[in-house]
Amino acid sequence: MLHANQAARHELARRRVLGVRDQLLYGCSPDDGKALQEAVTKVGQGKRSMLTLSTPDGFSLTMAVLPLKVDEATGLVRAAFMFSRASVCESLMLCFFARSHSLTATEEHVLGILCQGYSAPQVAAKLNVAVSTVRSHVRSLCAKTRSSGVRELVNRVAVLPPVAPTLRHEVMH
Repeated sequence: MLHANQAARHELARRRVLGVRDQLLYGCSPDDGKALQEAVTKVGQGKRSMLTLSTPDGFSLTMAVLPLKVDEATGLVRAAFMFSRASVCESLMLCFFARSHSLTATEEHVLGILCQGYSAPQVAAKLNVAVSTVRSHVRSLCAKTRSSGVRELVNRVAVLPPVAPTLRHEVMH
């Protein structure tokens, strides 16, 4: 591994599904290691791959594996691993969005659940409140953010740049 962006460094530092040892990327489970090796083999053939690695507790990481230029001197094939965003709405990103629009803690919480793809009735069930209460929060969210509806609101959050906390121990330099 030569380079990694902040999101990749953060994920690699956690070692949930992937890790780096001696500048080499490895899967943390045998199945993930096999899937990773198959993707690298395809890169050697000039082919792209999309794979999803996961943990027993339900965390998953989707990535695209893209072939890059072959190093003529060594014959080594280089690949780019593009990690997906962990979620549409990461907590720090949502927090900044909420603060910039003066959302209440409850509105922020409702927005976070909506960003996970839940409908108003599903949000109501999760929060153990009436659907009308959720709809009131949605109206308030839309008014404060000047959004025309839930879809526009979630889309506005989804296109925000990722915000990640700093790492205590850097994996790469």
